[in-house]
Amino acid sequence: MKYNIIGRKVNLRDNFKERVYKKLGKFDKIFSDDAEAVVTVTVEKNRQTVEVMIRDNGMVYRAESTALEMNDALDSVVDILGGQIRKNKTKLSKKMKPDSFAQYFAEEEDSGEDMLEEEDYVVVKTKTFSVKPLSVEEAILQMNMIGHEFFMFRNAGSNEINVVYKRKNGTYGLLEPEM
Repeated sequence: MKYNIIGRKVNLRDNFKERVYKKLGKFDKIFSDDAEAVVTVTVEKNRQTVEVMIRDNGMVYRAESTALEMNDALDSVVDILGGQIRKNKTKLSKKMKPDSFAQYFAEEEDSGEDMLEEEDYVVVKTKTFSVKPLSVEEAILQMNMIGHEFFMFRNAGSNEINVVYKRKNGTYGLLEPEM
């Protein structure tokens, strides 16, 4: 796995970078050698946020945590990622290295950790609607008016299907297809 460690408003020490390599190294068995892990550390006032995004074989795995200490936030993020992978291991095994889950989860089974039951994805409602050409600002306004966390629309500028969404910090995001 390739690592890219970014510090925003902070200079990261070598011992933190070593800790990142050690903590995320346990996922090396699962991800391919081409996988890329981007670790972003942001410091604002008295809180430190660690975000980890791992891209591998067209899949994106992401977790974020905020704590008083960046080491605590990193530990939390690694636990969240491990939980996401563990919860979806059967579905993800088709995209990962062969037999990677057997090696990774054998260690945890030995420790007596309870394995989560696999959940089936069940679609309980299907909704259809017309997709009108809108500007990004109009789409955000429409999303806020209907009280949703996301809104799909046809971008008037590019004529592509886009999604706007509300982020945890109150800002907005835009999802565009890659050309």
